[in-house]
Amino acid sequence: MAKPVSLVLVSHSAKLAEGLAEVAAQMAPDVLILAAGGNDEGGIGTSFDKIDAAVTEAIATSAVVILSDLGSATMTVENVLEFLGDDNAQWIDGPLVEGAVLAAVAAQQDGDLETVLNAVKEATLQWDYREKETGAEATPSAKVENPIEIPAGAVSAQVVLADPDGLHARPAAMVARTVAGVDAQVTINGVDARSVLALMGLGTKGGDTVTIVATGNAANSILEAVVKELG
Repeated sequence: MAKPVSLVLVSHSAKLAEGLAEVAAQMAPDVLILAAGGNDEGGIGTSFDKIDAAVTEAIATSAVVILSDLGSATMTVENVLEFLGDDNAQWIDGPLVEGAVLAAVAAQQDGDLETVLNAVKEATLQWDYREKETGAEATPSAKVENPIEIPAGAVSAQVVLADPDGLHARPAAMVARTVAGVDAQVTINGVDARSVLALMGLGTKGGDTVTIVATGNAANSILEAVVKELG
């Protein structure tokens, strides 16, 4: 089996890059996630050598997606990629934190290079949406006023969220990993259970009741698995 797509996270701050790599690794334990932050002296800035070393290490075993924080970091990444000359290493513009989390989940789900890049694009679309919208309509609400419509042939269950923080990043990523690649379509309060950002956008908290709906050949087994994951 091929190695999952790797990630290289580039920041002006070594601590920021390392912390984000640690967070993303919680969502994707099988994915190589390397931090390339700070300048050569360990201060604020970027380093061609650090980025080059991280990309070279990653690309030895898999394709690589690179995310960066600010303009000069991106320019350094571009210089590294020009020198490397390998299409299996790709930089993509997107929000660093959300992009890293979604890319990590996509890579953990055995997504190929294009799939992981598209995951970052999804994070960008979600970011743009939040920037344009304000008030209560900016994100879906976990408090569903009308009952969730259950399609014919679907199975469903309601579960009280056990995690005191609701569907925050880690449990959302766990659910997305659980339903990935399964022969079924799963929604939670009407949003796609494969989308980490959509699940986080529900704004749930511990004790909220959510409705899980599944259709497809594996609907019954995946419904049971998601209920167990959340309850």
